[in-house]
Amino acid sequence: MEYLFDTANIEEIRKYGVIYPFTGVTSNPSILKKEGRIDFFSHFREIRSVIGKERSLHIQVTALEAEDIAKEAEAILQNVDEHVFIKIPVTEEGLKVMRYLKSKGAGITATAVYTKAQGYLAMEAGADYIAPYFNRMENMDIDAAETIGCFAEMIERWGYQTKILAASFKNMAQVNAAFCAGAHTATVQPQLLHDAMNMAAIGKAVDDFRKDWKDIFGDVKIHEMV
Repeated sequence: MEYLFDTANIEEIRKYGVIYPFTGVTSNPSILKKEGRIDFFSHFREIRSVIGKERSLHIQVTALEAEDIAKEAEAILQNVDEHVFIKIPVTEEGLKVMRYLKSKGAGITATAVYTKAQGYLAMEAGADYIAPYFNRMENMDIDAAETIGCFAEMIERWGYQTKILAASFKNMAQVNAAFCAGAHTATVQPQLLHDAMNMAAIGKAVDDFRKDWKDIFGDVKIHEMV
């Protein structure tokens, strides 16, 4: 079970990276839009320097035709680093270039997955990750958890090396449901994790413990009692 940060904000990665046990960073053009007109390659090189090579970095292409997708992927691999996972939407053109890039040894994250057919075909094309869009699927009356469960079953049954990278969440209940259904990884906005850890009930429990301690020992701290 792994958490990735769904953000391209470098300060956010630094801030929450020392708190949460994350294993990588994902992005897409909609996420990048929040950062404004950045120096694309330089920005991602800096993200890599922050997260290190031991964590995964997933960068999405924007082209629609296979030839142009391949060119964008090669530019990313050459100008960020060769360890980037290229995020490619699962379309006919996307599947075509996934097979080509895998033959060259590139890492692939198959994204914009809504259906079982997309996921199965991306596995067969050699994708390292498939990214089902949990909340968007739910909004379309597609059973996201059941779909993820089917992906997990096929991965285990046939020995695919693909990991399920669940995405598109509006709350932590959906994240938890994705993991329970069989997702290996979830990419989550750091703010969503922050909000989950700052619910009122948690704060009240901590405050109550502190009050009970003070009733017995006053303001002295445990390490001061040595």
